[in-house]
Amino acid sequence: MTKRETYTVEVAGITRHFPLFEVAPGIRIAIFNMLGDTIIVKAAAAALAEKLKDAHADVLVTAEAKSIPLIYEMSALMGLPYIVLRKTYKSYMGEAVMASTVSITTGQPQTLYLDEKDKALIKDRRVVIVDDVVSTGSTLKGMEAVVTEAGGEIVQIAAVFTEGDQDWSHVIALENLPVFTT
Repeated sequence: MTKRETYTVEVAGITRHFPLFEVAPGIRIAIFNMLGDTIIVKAAAAALAEKLKDAHADVLVTAEAKSIPLIYEMSALMGLPYIVLRKTYKSYMGEAVMASTVSITTGQPQTLYLDEKDKALIKDRRVVIVDDVVSTGSTLKGMEAVVTEAGGEIVQIAAVFTEGDQDWSHVIALENLPVFTT
């Protein structure tokens, strides 16, 4: 096996080396996968919770799966409930609210579902949308559409990382990852 090139970052006082993967011809990104990395999850959650202390939110919302440990830890620190938008519909979800997106990491269309039981936690509530990485904004737009359709008010968007040179000034993020082109 050949050694994969990495990109080194420091986030919330923690240094990590993210592997670079080609996601489209001539375009590589540094892959941040916090699953199983308790140290980075706890540090990033604490840093984001601190940045959101004046958001006056009622609930946190994310999409499955990589940001689930992040939102769980933020929920515990901030004393707020959290909701995970699912990527597959299950019959027990009832009359779910849904929106479609295209993920940069999969390149495939995906649908986000808000379980019927969670609609009441969003309706007329102040919502912070949380993600691990905001890259193209597609998943973010899907989450925003679901929250809006469910009657929630988005008061802030937060992510561990934004990616690329788009204007992400509306996102509270800890750092920005570059997009590598050849």
